[in-house]
Amino acid sequence: MDNIILVFLCLFIGFGLQFVKAFPKNGHLALNQFIIYVALPALTLFYIPKIAINATLFFPLGVAWLGFVMAFLFFYFLGRRLGWSNKLIGCLILTAGLGNTSFVGFPIINALYGEEGLKTAIIVDQPGTFTVLTTFGIITASLFSKGKPSVKYIVFKMITFPPFIAFVFAFIMNLFKINFPMDVQSVFQKLGSTITPIALVSVGLQITIDKKSQHWGFLTLGLFFKLMITPALFIFYTKAVYMERVTRSRCFYRNQLWHP
Repeated sequence: MDNIILVFLCLFIGFGLQFVKAFPKNGHLALNQFIIYVALPALTLFYIPKIAINATLFFPLGVAWLGFVMAFLFFYFLGRRLGWSNKLIGCLILTAGLGNTSFVGFPIINALYGEEGLKTAIIVDQPGTFTVLTTFGIITASLFSKGKPSVKYIVFKMITFPPFIAFVFAFIMNLFKINFPMDVQSVFQKLGSTITPIALVSVGLQITIDKKSQHWGFLTLGLFFKLMITPALFIFYTKAVYMERVTRSRCFYRNQLWHP
């Protein structure tokens, strides 16, 4: 319960700081850079070397990729049918197909599922959401804004992003069963624990509500796809895979009984 209170309290603090004149108007930029260059890499280096890599990680990893593909197909064909502009279609694909799985996702996952949930969240974020963003995301943004996606730019963005560098390094450590000394791990853990308050205060600082905006309908549609349609499809897929495994197990068991 205290973690849930912390989430809403930090959001409220960030929103309230918008009205404090002594606080810099672009203060969220400094907070974001601290998260990107310090907190996220520390969290990655603390958890990834400890994760047991197996087939069960493919499902959370695939969520980001499949979610983006579904968003692309849904909004592309719907937008073409309704005569939307390319910029609007591209915007809905990016905002509904991707998510802020680190700045918002990590604090929420930590509040609901604790440290075990964070291990999975990092898998969803780095080889999942971030990689989709820097590949398909950039390509989509370029295509729907009449730009030309640059392979060189995409690769550069990936290999110079600090959390991704930390992820690759930590993944190699995991493969070779290497970990940092306990004192170093403790430092990484403490630095990583700053993500929840700092990220949510930063999000609160950026919350703005434009009541006169003409895009509330599109926002509602994007949120409906992200919060209702996408989870429903993944739940259906998970149950289908589970039932298939159960059926195979029963068939195997029956075969063992009849043909020992």
